[in-house]
Amino acid sequence: MNIVCKQCQGKFKIPDEKLPKEQIFSLACPNCKNKISIDTRSKIDSSKPKTGTETEKTIFDEVVSGAYDASEKPFDFVEEGVETALLCETNPAILPKIKLALKNMGYHTTKAQSALDALKQMRFHVFDVVVLNEKFDAHNPDENNVLKYLKQLSMDVRRNIFVALITDRFRTMDNMAAFHESVNIVVNLNNIEEIEKILKSGITDNTIFYQVFKELLTKIGRL
Repeated sequence: MNIVCKQCQGKFKIPDEKLPKEQIFSLACPNCKNKISIDTRSKIDSSKPKTGTETEKTIFDEVVSGAYDASEKPFDFVEEGVETALLCETNPAILPKIKLALKNMGYHTTKAQSALDALKQMRFHVFDVVVLNEKFDAHNPDENNVLKYLKQLSMDVRRNIFVALITDRFRTMDNMAAFHESVNIVVNLNNIEEIEKILKSGITDNTIFYQVFKELLTKIGRL
């Protein structure tokens, strides 16, 4: 969707798949910070009674539907060519090690404070790398909302994000476990000291794997 700010007449574009459906939401103009209201609703039969499932709200309703005010979280601008990483980890024993590894690799890193914060961060920005502890803001790894969100992304978006899952259940670089969890690589907590080397290896392999595919998409004008 093409967006025009009525205050400064600035124009910018948001991918349709990133827009909440059937909602009114707001965001801040990246130029003048003016609050822009966007309505993606179609004609809805207001007489239709709401079911229990429609009234129940989850973390996905709050973020994906656009129920939060996006103007509270302006776009994060970084220099052109700088790659970005989202860090979803709260363990003070390993957090600095992962941050240092990402810094050494040249990533502009944003640390999420919670699952809700992480989802809001990803709402309007596609990070190059996401490092996620399987128990981030969740007692049960199978109920990790950040991982659930990543799994439901369209492949056009998801293939551009390298996801590393920090875990104590699987061995490092277990490809079958990575496939089962829908991530690019798994890193066991016992190998956290080697996180930089592991990430470099995984990202390099992933880049090579998709290189031919992306070159083909470029040639046919789909990238």
